[in-house]
This record gives sequence, C-alpha cells and structure tokens, in this order.
Amino acid sequence: MSSSPKIEDALREAIISRPDVILDDTDVMNALIAANERSMGANIVDLRGIAMDRMESRLDRLEDTHRSVIAAAYENLAGTNQIHRAILRMLDPVAFEDFLKELSGEVAEILRVDAVKLVLESTQGDMDLVLGSLDGVLAVADPGFVEGYLAQGRHGATRQVTLRQIQGGSEFLYGDKADWIKSEACLMLDFGPGRLPGLLVLGAEDPHMFGPQQGTDLLTFFTGVFERIMRRWLS
Repeated sequence: MSSSPKIEDALREAIISRPDVILDDTDVMNALIAANERSMGANIVDLRGIAMDRMESRLDRLEDTHRSVIAAAYENLAGTNQIHRAILRMLDPVAFEDFLKELSGEVAEILRVDAVKLVLESTQGDMDLVLGSLDGVLAVADPGFVEGYLAQGRHGATRQVTLRQIQGGSEFLYGDKADWIKSEACLMLDFGPGRLPGLLVLGAEDPHMFGPQQGTDLLTFFTGVFERIMRRWLS
C-alpha cells in the first residue's frame, strides 16, 4: 500500500502563511488547475475551470487595454510638452529674421522634423526678392498655391491640418531635401480678413512620422498660435 507524498512542513507553513503568493503566481495556479482536471478524469466537465479560463482571457485583454491606454496617455503628454516648448521658443524672437531662424533651427529640433517651410501667398511678384535673404525657411507663392498643394487634385473641403505620407517632397518646398521627405504635416494659416492664406509645412524622413490616421488636436492648437504670431509680424 503506497501513500501520497507529503508536502514539506516548511513549504506547507509558507503557503498557509502567505496564500496570496500562490494566488498571484499565474504559472503556479495554472499548474494546480491542470492537476485538478487530471485528477477528475476526462469524462467530467469542469464548469468552474471553463469559467476560470474565460475569466483569465478577459483579464489578459483588460491588461492589454490598460497598457495601451497608459502608453497613449504618456505619448499624448509628451506630445503636449513638445508643442508647448516649440511655442515658447517661437515667442522669444523680437525680430522677424530671428523668428525664421528659430523656426528652422530650435523649433524644428523640438518638433523632431527634418524640414520646415513657411509659404506666404502674394500678388507682388518681387516680394520673393525682398524676402529671399530671410533664410531658406520662407517662400512666396502665387495666390491659390496653398489650396492647390493641400488638395493635390482631390475635391472636398480643405482641412486646417493635413497629415500624409508622400513619395518624395516638393522641390519648391524642400529644396535638396525633397527626395528624402516621406511624410509631412501641412498647416493652413489664416492671417485674418483681407489677407491671403499661408502654409506651414513640416517634413520628415520617417514615413510614419505623419499619417492620416493620427490625431490633429495638438497641431491644430499649434497652428492657431502660429497664426497669431504671424499676424503680429505682418501687421
């Protein structure tokens, strides 16, 4: 006659004194449940075991969702801080030339983009000669350029913020960086009544930096602040 092996006294006392350790250990609990099912035999349906499996699956999905929500919250917080830092940097210059230098320098680095271009529409053909010396970040275009560039042949309402992937950027906007640009954020600028619109383009070599599936709330806020700063310079 054989007897079942006994648990060592030290291990038994440890389990009794701290049962939560066993309950919190997924591998140990799975092993205990599996042993219980084997002891019952194959002809017995363990409804409690089935319920526990379903509950475990739901718990796993809940944990995955929780991690996704936390990750999204941290990403949103980081994005908010990024936009705030860029705005504060744009508020520092007291001259338009310095503002443009900050835009293509520190602001671009803060936003982690590879190219920045500010486009102003104008009916004055010689305006580009006047502004040509104000850093390569500024360009002057004919009326209608902004809407045409944003639409790119498609019909429908023009959005304030357009995020998209591209196969090489516009040479007019990106110059010698055009072949490297794979995604861009296009911010349409409203300078007020009686003024032609403008466009701020942020280009990135990373094709996943900007895409139509991304949210635009932070960039919409950034656009609103940028418009107000530009109105001060244009007044």
